[in-house]
Amino acid sequence: MEENILINEKIVDDVAVKLLQLAVTELPRDVKEALQRAYREEESEAGKTQLKAILDNMELAEKTRTPMCQDTGVIIFYVKAGAQAKGLDKIGYALRSATRRATKEVPLRPNAVDPFTQKNTGDNTGRFVPFIHWEIVPGDSVEITVMPKGGGSENVCVLGMISPGQGVKGLKKFVVDTVINAGAKPCPPNILGVAVGGGADIAMKLAKAALLRPLDEPNPNPDLAKLEKELYEAANSTGIGPMGLGGKITVLGVKVEYAHRHPASYPVAVAFQCWAARRASARISSDGKVEYLTHKVT
Repeated sequence: MEENILINEKIVDDVAVKLLQLAVTELPRDVKEALQRAYREEESEAGKTQLKAILDNMELAEKTRTPMCQDTGVIIFYVKAGAQAKGLDKIGYALRSATRRATKEVPLRPNAVDPFTQKNTGDNTGRFVPFIHWEIVPGDSVEITVMPKGGGSENVCVLGMISPGQGVKGLKKFVVDTVINAGAKPCPPNILGVAVGGGADIAMKLAKAALLRPLDEPNPNPDLAKLEKELYEAANSTGIGPMGLGGKITVLGVKVEYAHRHPASYPVAVAFQCWAARRASARISSDGKVEYLTHKVT
C-alpha cells in the first residue's frame, strides 16, 4: 500500500518551522486589530504611549522577520489529527525536529531548562517540551497550531478551588482578583482564558486552549458570551492599563470555557496571554497540500 504523503516527516517539519517563524514575528489579524483599537480608545497618555510602542514593535518585527519579543516562550503544539490519517506516530518526532531547527533558523531563544540541574538544553526541547496536545477528529488531514508561551504571562496563571456555593459570583470575583494581583507582570493588555469545572488539570488545560480562540469570534453560548463581556468590562475597570502604567485597556479579550464538575469541586483556572498573543495554525491535507489558517503565506 502506498504511504500517505500526509505523514511525510519533512512536510510536517517544514510546516512547523514556518508556523514557529510566523508565530513569533507576526501576530494574527484579530490580535493586530484589537491592539490598534486599544490604541485608538485608550485615554491615558502613558497607556497610549505604551500601545504606540507595541504597534511600532509589531510592525518592525513583521518587516524584519525577527521575534517581536526576546522571550519566545516554551513551545506548545495543538494537533488535530484526522482519524483516517496514517503514521500519526511520526508527527511528534517532526515537531521536536522543527523546534530544534526553528531555534537556530528563526532564531528562538532557548527556554527549556531542567528544573533540577538548571541546565538549558539550548534547543527548546526537553522532557515533555515541546508539549503536544492531541485531539482525534474525523477525516485524514492534520491541523497543527503552535502557541509560544512566554514566562511573564505564564507566571501569573492561577488555579483556584473555590467553594461550589460561591458559583458564578465567586468565579467573577476570583478572575478580577487574579487580574489585580497580576498587575503589570503579564505585560498587559492581556487576553484571559478562563475555565471552570472538570478538575484541577482539566480546568487549566481548557483555560489555555481558550486563548487560541480568535478575539473577534463570539462565544456560541449566549450565557458564556455575556459572562465574557462582564469579565472583560470588570478587568478593564481595574485601571491597570497598558504595561501596568494606568489606563482603561487592561485586557483585549476574555474567552470562557467549561466542563461539568464534581458536586464537591468548583475549580476555576485563569490563563494569561501577554499582548504578544502569538499563535499560528496550518492544515496539511491528505494530498500533501498545506493551508495556513492564521497568516497569509505567499
